Amino acid sequence: MGVMALARAEREDLRNLLGGLTPEQWQAPSLCTGWSVHDVVAHMLSYEELGPRQLVERFVRGRLRIDGVNAVGLLEYARRSPAELLQLLDAYLTPAGLTAGMGGAIALTDGMIHQQDIRRPLGLPRSIPAERLVPALRTALFAPTLLGVLRVRDVRLVATDIDWTFGRGPEVTGPGEAILMTVAGRRGVLGELSGPGQERLARRLGG
Repeated sequence: MGVMALARAEREDLRNLLGGLTPEQWQAPSLCTGWSVHDVVAHMLSYEELGPRQLVERFVRGRLRIDGVNAVGLLEYARRSPAELLQLLDAYLTPAGLTAGMGGAIALTDGMIHQQDIRRPLGLPRSIPAERLVPALRTALFAPTLLGVLRVRDVRLVATDIDWTFGRGPEVTGPGEAILMTVAGRRGVLGELSGPGQERLARRLGG
């Protein structure tokens, strides 16, 4: 299965999750500091309708800083209701625009990380297929917007549930999903990892 098809499958799983959330769960905090579940979904979908010119305009408004660009998109799309966001997701189950970049790897990785940003605080775990998790790990390490490789430098990451390793140095072991979230900079996941390199990552990530 190609990466774009994997990205669509990830969005279909997200759609199934969101369709069953209560209004209270939509307003619950996510792992993204200061963002509710509703905010995370709005952010994820805020690039789908943008053509090249609109995308450039948003980057200019965000002063070419990723945080600023994301804030501009969130300001626009957070006004939409959960029902409107679900309708938008239905229209873009196959990624378009910026998220379709890298053959769909951006949408796959961003979607997987943010789905876990939603699921973890809500206590709704899942098993992520290895065929999706492996390319997401690779993208999270090297995508310019994440550069996770800098966070996990000088350690060797070893997934315990899938056939995947990366790096050199003292080992850090744990589930592939927990490694992905750590690569993405989510501090609260470090306790699920172990090994002689775990303390090094904890110091680097600040918790």
